[in-house]
Amino acid sequence: MSVARDLRTLLRLRNFRRLLTVRLLSQSADGVYQVALAAYVVFSPEKQTSAAAIASAMAVLLLPYSLIGPFAGVLLDRWPRRQVFLYGNLLRAALACTTALLILAAVPDWLFYASALCVTAVNRFVLAGLSAALPRVVDTDRLVVANSLSPTAGTLAATAGGGLAFAVRLLADESDAAVVLLGAVLYLLSALASLSLPRTLLGPDLDESPMRLRAALAVTARGLVAGLRHLAQRSRAAKALAAMTVIRFCYGALTVMVLMLCRYAWSDTESDGLALLGLAVAVSGAGFFIAAVLTPWAVGRLGRYGWIVGCAGAAAVLVPALGLSFTPVPILIAAFVLGVVTQGSKIATDTVVQTSVDDSFRGRVFSLYDVLFNVAFVSAAGVAALMLPPDGRSVTVLAVVSVLYAVVAVTMFRWRRADGHQ
Repeated sequence: MSVARDLRTLLRLRNFRRLLTVRLLSQSADGVYQVALAAYVVFSPEKQTSAAAIASAMAVLLLPYSLIGPFAGVLLDRWPRRQVFLYGNLLRAALACTTALLILAAVPDWLFYASALCVTAVNRFVLAGLSAALPRVVDTDRLVVANSLSPTAGTLAATAGGGLAFAVRLLADESDAAVVLLGAVLYLLSALASLSLPRTLLGPDLDESPMRLRAALAVTARGLVAGLRHLAQRSRAAKALAAMTVIRFCYGALTVMVLMLCRYAWSDTESDGLALLGLAVAVSGAGFFIAAVLTPWAVGRLGRYGWIVGCAGAAAVLVPALGLSFTPVPILIAAFVLGVVTQGSKIATDTVVQTSVDDSFRGRVFSLYDVLFNVAFVSAAGVAALMLPPDGRSVTVLAVVSVLYAVVAVTMFRWRRADGHQ
């Protein structure tokens, strides 16, 4: 009851509601833009999509988060955060309009990707700024609830934006440019919503002269190196991160395979393929949810390493058993299983890192974790692009992924015994 009371109190806070509105509009635009990018790259009738094109799209969507993320805070602590939301979303609206024009003009792919990369790069600053600004609109006692509500609401907004994008694409005769323009409108609305917040309310406080930009970036880089050294001295956390990186790599490779199957093997039209992809994403998302419910119980029974062993071992067996038919129903079941495996392993890994790393290094280690997590996914897409045939049916990819899952399970089992983990 106290949580529900806190939620009601939060929503009565005018500036919290305003900041939440900026987040909801911004992240719904992200969902629209991501669906538009996937639809254009993978499901446009005029494009003969390849696994390499899918890998490029994943790199555009994920790499800015990893490569820019650790350094975004340096600039966010120097710029008025309200202005970051205003100008960041205005810039994304303009860039999204440019992307729509590039789609209509049928320009070379590299130019399209450059425009899309700029949109997702700016997003890193906006999302980090939203988190940094939250303590300025919520009192300390309710900050934990606010930290739970805001990102969850943002994720739901992104999902709703993706659903809206599907609907608009169908109504607009499968026009990807129209979907991108919808994203631009939502970015513009988010920028306008930020104007309801006082300019100085969200900080940062600049009572002291800030460190020079070059020096601040250098300090950040040295901090990441120090975090890497600290991680090397914490073998439990390092081992769990290594296992999670391989599991994420496997998930990335199988994601590209499912995209190609949806596009070429399972459907005669682009609309049917996109619908199948949406179903696969939903099923995998259900696996993520089940993992959140199941993991605390499983870790209590098996231990953190033991749960990772169980997840990787189950994937090693079920991926070939379900995948070798290359038909929709078994593959969708596999997508659910992999959602449980990937998220369950991640929750266990998060806990290992949180409990094994000194608090003073935890932020830097999680920044490195974020880099590893996304780079592994993009690297897997690149490797899969070299191995997958045009229709996505590849026994080789399934075999390699199954072997990698088995290696993780066996290695983590040995580490568990050597370290005395429960």
